[in-house]
Amino acid sequence: MSSETDIRPFQVDTPAEAIADLRQRIAATRWPSRELVADRSQGVQLATLRELARYWVTDYDWRACEARLNALTQRKTVIDGEDIHFIHAKSPHADALPLIITHGWPGSIMEMLGVIGPLTNPTAHGGSAEDAFDLVIPSVPGYGFSSEPTELGWNVGRIAGAWAELMRRLGYTRYVAQGGDVGAAVTDNMGRQAPEGLLGIHMNLLLAGLGGGYPSPDPSPEERAALDAIHTFRTSGNGYLIEQNTRPQTIGYGLLTSPVALAAWMLDHDTDAYYKISGAFTGGQPSGGLTRDHILDNITLYWLTGTGASAARSYWENTQAAAHAAGQPRPDIKLPVGFTTFPGEIFRAPRSWAEKSYPSLSYFNEVGKGGHFAAWEEPGLFASEIRAAFKPLR
Repeated sequence: MSSETDIRPFQVDTPAEAIADLRQRIAATRWPSRELVADRSQGVQLATLRELARYWVTDYDWRACEARLNALTQRKTVIDGEDIHFIHAKSPHADALPLIITHGWPGSIMEMLGVIGPLTNPTAHGGSAEDAFDLVIPSVPGYGFSSEPTELGWNVGRIAGAWAELMRRLGYTRYVAQGGDVGAAVTDNMGRQAPEGLLGIHMNLLLAGLGGGYPSPDPSPEERAALDAIHTFRTSGNGYLIEQNTRPQTIGYGLLTSPVALAAWMLDHDTDAYYKISGAFTGGQPSGGLTRDHILDNITLYWLTGTGASAARSYWENTQAAAHAAGQPRPDIKLPVGFTTFPGEIFRAPRSWAEKSYPSLSYFNEVGKGGHFAAWEEPGLFASEIRAAFKPLR
């Protein structure tokens, strides 16, 4: 008889009827009129969504994505009452360092597929065997193939605890953690909880910046640029954040009814990523791994698993947890912290801010390309940053 702690094999097997229903719903879209501006200031542009929908129905092949996932080792296990899905990609090299990577929103495990090869088998990508990692890439509860929480409390702190249990259950006694976006919050919490075996963490979104950053009477040019970018985001680019923080159930009805509404909601994120994704459909020039097919792999995953609403709800959980913890001291992170700032992120974090956020900062680097979906857009560069950040911990 199986136990709840068992680790079970998992394969993706989408019914043909679900794919046919998706296409029918796209074809039945009731389109709004064209926006009255020449940029994205009124939201996702009609031409982008029209072309995305056309490609989704006529050219996109979910079965190819399904085969790509099923070629990987996928598992499920119940932790704290939730069925957690994860990819477990072991390195062919001995003494590989275990690494758990957490995705964000509007991403998923799909963001991380491109880094699996460079991280697990660096010798095949111009690296050395001593840089190899064993990868654990879980789906956050309520996202993709992980189960949807049926009770309150699944915030980033609880997820961090679940990830520590997952690594323990897999037999890893020493490991590191990485995350961006929501994954950065999970990874930050892992560092503060400091579970046994966690050696260090790396992030590529500075959480303090989304709260307003670190204003000063005499900011440096880098700090001023970051403050200006945050102001722009908070005044004209964070509509999705406000809705998901406060009223996720409301938007959920549309996200589970219309595939095109889901796609629009997921595209309406940061400006840099939006224009890169839009260009992949309307300009034919994808930015690195942000191709038409990869973008639709991610959106289709949300649609077929029906997780648009539950993923949005995770933001509400984190907002509630932050409100309840307001004014209470947080545990310090004493583990080594690595941070990489990408130029196309919502804001480019200055080193001074990273040092204020993480006094144990041991690695900081500003790279020349990539944005919010850096692992997806520039998987080779992303992998090299992870290797550099964790090299001293081997």
